[in-house]
Amino acid sequence: MKINPRIWTSLALALFVLALGARAAHAQETVNGTWTATFGDKYADRQFGRKLSEKSGEDVDERDWEKSDGKRDGLHLSLERRTERGGRNEMGQTYDFSELQGLTREQAQGSGPVKFALVREAGRVDLEGSFQNGRGSGTFTFTPDRGFVSAMKGRGFDFAKKESWDEHGEPEDRVFAAAVLNVTTALADDLLSADFGQLDVNDLFKAAIFKIDSKFMREMKASGFPGLRMEELVKARIFKIDADFVREAARLGFTNEPFESLVKMRIFKVTPAFVAEVRGEGLNDLHVEDLVKMRIFNIDADFIRRARAEGIPLEVDALVQERIGVGRHKRTQ
Repeated sequence: MKINPRIWTSLALALFVLALGARAAHAQETVNGTWTATFGDKYADRQFGRKLSEKSGEDVDERDWEKSDGKRDGLHLSLERRTERGGRNEMGQTYDFSELQGLTREQAQGSGPVKFALVREAGRVDLEGSFQNGRGSGTFTFTPDRGFVSAMKGRGFDFAKKESWDEHGEPEDRVFAAAVLNVTTALADDLLSADFGQLDVNDLFKAAIFKIDSKFMREMKASGFPGLRMEELVKARIFKIDADFVREAARLGFTNEPFESLVKMRIFKVTPAFVAEVRGEGLNDLHVEDLVKMRIFNIDADFIRRARAEGIPLEVDALVQERIGVGRHKRTQ
């Protein structure tokens, strides 16, 4: 697995290609584009994951992600609009039919013209087109809600303000994303209540995508990580690191570990069973980095026993050298 730390600093930059160039406009103007849809859950979050990987060079195991909230019987809807500079803004997500006013499951599975809407606090997306055997396409118009923009600004989230991660994006792009992701004032209030420091619009998007709320934020803070930023909380969601996992790591003897060590434990599957296995072969007092190295080079109990029989020191570096053939070469010289 290729690990590139840039994923964590550029995570939000990949958010549905929001940073692609767009014409200057005001938040109250409509957004127009085209849509395509497929009946059934097509794991829309994977589309986001691929863009994440392309942006950062990171290889993320998408099976570890929460897939579309389990909406396996919903509608995968992709919304796209072209810019005057030839760019393309695309957003995709899977929705329950209860979220789509005017569209039924039977219509999406069948054939014929349709008109339906996605109504959110940030605004309204009106779509029309047709379906043919579970696949649909057409055009859409997004009308933002001015009251939403004003209410968010009053809470410290200014959708008109350009951020470093969104240098070329325009206000209507950000409000449009808020509608598609269902960013609400209730979400903003909930996040602010956790007292995690200064948050911006980008943090709202992350929280909506990765299901981060004040409860999760407080639990992670109480587990021994009071200084986590939203980027670390996103990482925790991706790799399923919660307060229970922190306690399990402590039970194994890994107390006061930096957060990145817990991430590595998840990525490389340093499980309680694996820790017990290597400790049972006499390798105690290992750090997380040692266990990660053993996982990378596939050093397990069987390999340790063979190494012991050949007189190889039971040290991680010596075992790694034996695994890659360096130690064997030295012994024959």
